[in-house]
Amino acid sequence: MKILVTGGAGYIGSVLVPALLKKGHKAVVLDNFMYNQTPLLDCCYDKNLEIIRGDVRNKSLVTKLIKDVDAIFPLACLTGAPLCNKDPIAAQTVIYDAVKMILDLRSKEQIVIFPTTNSGYGVGQKGKFCTEKTPLKPISLYGQLKVKAENDILDAGNAITLRLATAFGMSPRMRLDLLVNDFTYRAVYDRFIVLFEAHFKRNFIHVRDVAKAFIHCLDNFSKMKNEPYNVGLSDANLSKQELCEEIKKHVPEFYFVESAVGEDPDKRDYIVSNEKIEKAGFRPDVSISDGIRELVKGYQIIKRNQFANV
Repeated sequence: MKILVTGGAGYIGSVLVPALLKKGHKAVVLDNFMYNQTPLLDCCYDKNLEIIRGDVRNKSLVTKLIKDVDAIFPLACLTGAPLCNKDPIAAQTVIYDAVKMILDLRSKEQIVIFPTTNSGYGVGQKGKFCTEKTPLKPISLYGQLKVKAENDILDAGNAITLRLATAFGMSPRMRLDLLVNDFTYRAVYDRFIVLFEAHFKRNFIHVRDVAKAFIHCLDNFSKMKNEPYNVGLSDANLSKQELCEEIKKHVPEFYFVESAVGEDPDKRDYIVSNEKIEKAGFRPDVSISDGIRELVKGYQIIKRNQFANV
């Protein structure tokens, strides 16, 4: 298949695109390279890869690129609540308006697989798993725009949306602002962290397993289409305290404590069921422990904090 991947040089895209090429697909990557990193360099030899430096909001460009593709993966995004709050107009135009434009331009035969976020669940009920039938109550602009885009995509049909857990792991376009990546970096270099509201829970998934989920959906599209799916590690609905305990197994010198005062501006707190996508045949490969081990190794290479979205 020929696949248009907007934001294909991002944290997820720079792992997904090589995986698509390895499967024999053709990939057309549209990215503005806004973080000045150099992902996909090791894929440039591949004749099935095309890279266009450009803006996903450029209608004439997207119209040209979308014409002869079989599938579209709209990954282009201002990812995360802090970045969206910093520039809400750009967030609206990239996360929602550009996706709406793609839906208007594509033919009904062209497949769309879109990454939402399970942060759309906002604050869940204690002890109760969020399923795909749980009402979405996003508490950030980022979550609200992602949910709005998801609704339009599913209404348009011939699509799948993936409600991704918080991703972690090494990527050619690295991010240190993701929770597992951030906490592990602090453990390796600072050796300590002060936690706010350490009981808040969320689900996690390795970035390579995110790429695997996209390919699984592509391979099984006819039986999975027109549905949302949670994508996460079913044994990794972890609180910040529990995550730190996992990291300490790999960095014994790591010290963490919960502050008696203060609060986390990120109020997300939920546990997630991934049963639906597991019943569709998808199983992640990378455990939280293996991901932390990988990060500890990777942080012997990275010792700069430029690898973040804000």
